[in-house]
Amino acid sequence: MKHYAQNYGDFFQTLTKEHTQEHYENFFDVNSTFEDPFQKVQGTDAIYKVFANMYKTLYEPQFKVSEVMQQGLVAYLKWDFTFRLSPNDVQHSFEGVSRVEFGEDAKVLSHVDYWDAAFNVYEKIPLVGGLLRLIKRRLHA
Repeated sequence: MKHYAQNYGDFFQTLTKEHTQEHYENFFDVNSTFEDPFQKVQGTDAIYKVFANMYKTLYEPQFKVSEVMQQGLVAYLKWDFTFRLSPNDVQHSFEGVSRVEFGEDAKVLSHVDYWDAAFNVYEKIPLVGGLLRLIKRRLHA
């Protein structure tokens, strides 16, 4: 059991747009759920579509897992995500953590990503970003 999380982390670090749905089915249970700040989906087909869309909308997206902690069938993976918004854009990155629950068969039952969508996405949108920065300044002690 202790290798479930490391194998799963390795899968994420090596993801490419060439991975097929069958690759995802090797790691996710047919009824798995995946959740991040923008969506919650269920089933390997829906999970595959989330990542396929990531490869359509971002350039050179990549996860780098820096820490893996597992206790029983639950693991936490700390990761850095890098990407470009266009081929000539600078590289962007942010840090996050995933809570992953495995079944007895080593397949993922639940994957929940935790990362700061306000700072990493919304603050980069011109009008919305200015408003969020203003709110943060007012709330800052």
